Amino acid sequence: MIRVLLVDDQPLIRSGFRALLDNEDDIEVVAEAADGAAGVALAREHVPDIALVDVQMPVVDGIEATRRIAADPALAAVHVVILTNYGLDEYVFDALRAGAAGFLVKDIQPEDFLHAVRVAARGDALLAPSITRKLIDRYVSRPLHPGPGLGELTNREREAVALVAQGLSNDEIAEHMVISPLTAKTHVNRAMTKLRARDRAQLVVLAYESGLVTPANRAGFHSGSSGA
Repeated sequence: MIRVLLVDDQPLIRSGFRALLDNEDDIEVVAEAADGAAGVALAREHVPDIALVDVQMPVVDGIEATRRIAADPALAAVHVVILTNYGLDEYVFDALRAGAAGFLVKDIQPEDFLHAVRVAARGDALLAPSITRKLIDRYVSRPLHPGPGLGELTNREREAVALVAQGLSNDEIAEHMVISPLTAKTHVNRAMTKLRARDRAQLVVLAYESGLVTPANRAGFHSGSSGA
C-alpha cells in the first residue's frame, strides 16, 4: 500500500486529489495539511511513502517544507513530490536542490497523476526528458563546482549517472550498459551515496552542477582516476 500525505492550502485541490487517490486499491491518503509547517509535522507523525507538497503556501512554503523533510533522518524514506501550477520554474529548481523527488503540474491528467505517484513511490525521479533538457539549459552557463565524492565514483558509476541524467530508468540503463537491472540499480545507489544525493532527482542536479555530465555531451562522462 502506497501511503500519501497531501500538503496544499487549497481545500478543493486536496479533496480532488484525495478522491482520486483513495479510489485506488494500492494507494491510501493518510493525512492532509494546509501549510508546510503542518505538513512537516504530519510527515513525522505518519512517515508516508509520498508527500505531495504545494510550492506556495502560508506559514512555511513547499520548498522549506521539503528541505525540513529531507534533512530529517527519520524521514529518509519519504519521497517529496512538488505540486505547482506553473510548470518548470525557479521554485522547482530550488525544490529539487532541497531534496524533492520530482514535480507535478496540477493540471495533469488523472491517469498520469496516478502513474506518477507510483513511480515516485518506487524511488524513481519524476524527471521527463523535456525537464532534463531544461535542467541542461539551466546549468549550461554555470561554473563547475566539483562536489564531494566525485573522485570516488568508478567509471561504471559515472556512466550510470550520465544515463540517469538523461532520464533513463534502471531497466533502460541496464539495457544500455549490457548489465542486469539489479547491477544498474547498485551502480546508481552507490553513486547517490558517494555524491550524497537523496534520490535520483537530486543526483541529476548534482551531475550537472558538478560537471560530471556536460550539456555538450549528455551521454558522456568525464573519466577520472577511479577504477571500473
